Parts: sequence; C-alpha cells; structure tokens
Amino acid sequence: MKSDWIKAEKVLENGGLVVLPTDTLYGLTASVLSKKAVEKIYKIKERDKSKPLIILIHSLEDLNKFGVKMSKEQSEILRKIWPGKVTIELEHSLKKFSHIRANHNYSGFRMIGEKNKNLFDLIKKVGPIVAPSANKEGFTPAETIKEAKYYFGDEVDLYINAGRKVGEPSTLIRVKNNKVEILRQGKVKINVK
Repeated sequence: MKSDWIKAEKVLENGGLVVLPTDTLYGLTASVLSKKAVEKIYKIKERDKSKPLIILIHSLEDLNKFGVKMSKEQSEILRKIWPGKVTIELEHSLKKFSHIRANHNYSGFRMIGEKNKNLFDLIKKVGPIVAPSANKEGFTPAETIKEAKYYFGDEVDLYINAGRKVGEPSTLIRVKNNKVEILRQGKVKINVK
C-alpha cells in the first residue's frame, strides 16, 4: 500500500493521473501544475469545461501559491473549519492557474489533515492536486476501484485501492463579507449563525 503512494508521487510529478482515496470519496487526481493532465481530467470525466476543479492542499500556506488574498476574518474562519471535509470557494486570479479555474476567478479548496497521512504526505511532497470525484459527469462517484476502472480504464496511470469508499461529498461553502454561505451541504454540517 505504501509503495502505491510512492508510485503516485512519481506519476503526479510526471503529469499523470491517479485515482486515489481522498478524505471523502475516490478522487481522480492530477498535479495543479500540469495543464495537460488537468485538461485530460476534463476530457475523460466528460466534465463541463465551465466547472472549476476542487484543489486539495495540506496547509494554509499552500493558498499563497495561488495568489489567494484573505482578510483576517476569513483566515480565522478557515482555521476553525480546516482541516476537514469542507471545500471552500476562494478567489484567485494568477494566470498560470487559469486551467483549473475554468474562466472563473475562484476555485474550491480543501485542506487535508495529518489524519489522512498518506494523502497529506503526498500533497506535501508533490504540491496541491486537483481531485474531482472519480466518475463521468452525471454518474455516481466510484465506490470501488473496479467502478473507477469501469469509468476510466487505462486512461488513468495508477489506481490506489482502499476498499469500498462510501459517503457524502464535502460540504461546499463560500466566505463573503466574512459570512459563511453554504453552497452544498455535505459530510460536515456547518452552522451559519
């Protein structure tokens, strides 16, 4: 199992795709730095090109790589929520990351905690990764590697098997004017009082 994660580092660093267990479901992952790999994700998922991709990070400092500017209040909200199964839409506009934003000025970010050691270590080594769910657009997310292989076959360079992964997707929120707005209620219930 550990050797799979070491292989995943190499695959991602070389612009390949990996289906792996995230903190929620199986994700179809690529390095944010590989425009070609990100474009391939859109293609094989048959994903609407106007939808930005979720980005997994391992620390608040990772947000600096994207040019994310946050108020003190936003930063405090993030520290209370993260790490956890909450994806937060944040504005960023560096041109080099336009391929993950899909013509928007924001992306959804989720911070992985050290509890998910393999994934946390992977992101720490290779940098942030895009990680939409492992399924074709409009179909249910793969709960097993067999299902993921049915969707993508040899279009994906590596599959990491962690048994059946069933669950809700992450909760999706936006923080605007220092208020939390829930866009999708998921695994984590957030009280917005």
